[in-house]
Amino acid sequence: MTNTTTATAVAIIPARGGSKGVPRKNLQPVGGVPLVQRAIHAAQAAEGIDLVVVSTDDVEIAAASEAAGARVVHRPAELSGDTASSESAILHALDELEHDGVTPEIVAFLQATSPFIPSEALATAVRDIRADRADSVFSAFETYGFLWRRGDDGEAIAINHDASHRPRRQDREPHHLESGAFYVFRADGFRESRHRFFGRIRIAAVPEWTAIEIDDDQQLGIARALAARQELPHPIPAKAVVTDFDGVHTDDTAIIDADGREHVRVSREDGMGVAMLRSAGVPMLILSTEVNPVVRARAEKLRVPVLHGIADKASALRDWAEKTGVALDDIAYLGNDINDLPAMRIVGWPIAVANAHPQVLEQARVVLARAGGDGAVRELIERVLSS
Repeated sequence: MTNTTTATAVAIIPARGGSKGVPRKNLQPVGGVPLVQRAIHAAQAAEGIDLVVVSTDDVEIAAASEAAGARVVHRPAELSGDTASSESAILHALDELEHDGVTPEIVAFLQATSPFIPSEALATAVRDIRADRADSVFSAFETYGFLWRRGDDGEAIAINHDASHRPRRQDREPHHLESGAFYVFRADGFRESRHRFFGRIRIAAVPEWTAIEIDDDQQLGIARALAARQELPHPIPAKAVVTDFDGVHTDDTAIIDADGREHVRVSREDGMGVAMLRSAGVPMLILSTEVNPVVRARAEKLRVPVLHGIADKASALRDWAEKTGVALDDIAYLGNDINDLPAMRIVGWPIAVANAHPQVLEQARVVLARAGGDGAVRELIERVLSS
């Protein structure tokens, strides 16, 4: 056993490999990032958290967690079944940490199934414990909803209001509903009570939109849509850019003239963006399934290499990356339709235009604000160059 050191605040994220509602749930991507890694990143961004730990029984989850910078505690099978409580996983993790000489004073229990954990609210909860304002703090959002329950005979019974009196929102006292995202508490009090709520309990207010918990495919789809619309655009630290053509450089429509020649609409903004990327020395490739003279003509205009008539985009992308000397993890691939999915799955930065196919939106790590043919390529390039 090593000498005991005190990690003032430790975030513990229980993440089992099994899940009935959504298979491999904790590894499902939202905004292109697996749920377990999103929770890790939220904890790392919260001021006052000294160590992030993932408790898991799953090799793949362990690898993803370590890649994101978390410490892994391997959970035994008897604590990993459907009936195992989160409290049991946290107690086990604390025991393992103590065995390794780490004695936390504060524990932040985060749930990976909450994809939008607000780091600022989490930091506030840690401060409340550290300042001795509370023994236990939990995330919740303010609600003015009228709650009801069903009686034994099916009759509706009002819970938090008088059914005969309907005051205006501004005249009602708000209630708070647990978001399920995080619970922060004193480690010694938790060991004694073996429960997340004890002593003086406070609320850490979070925005209602962050309160979604993923238990089924529908909630997963909603979370992915929210990630695309709510999360702020960040720089994209890619070292190369690869794009599809139709639906990315174009608006995915074509005009056929009387001679059967095809004409497409492109954005001049995209052309300027490509010139900026070329000046910065960042490699770029257009990778298209279609065999069409217009693709070659546009690529020549942009002075960008093109591979078209490609049925297996993933293999072609691997070959190009190897020849170019850029790791797949450092490539941003911009797509719009299902034939882009194989390529998107092998790169570090799968990107979708705003009007992409739903399956592409789900796969994307980033969803752009602009649509294909309407400056999406320029938007991606500016975010790459800003990094």
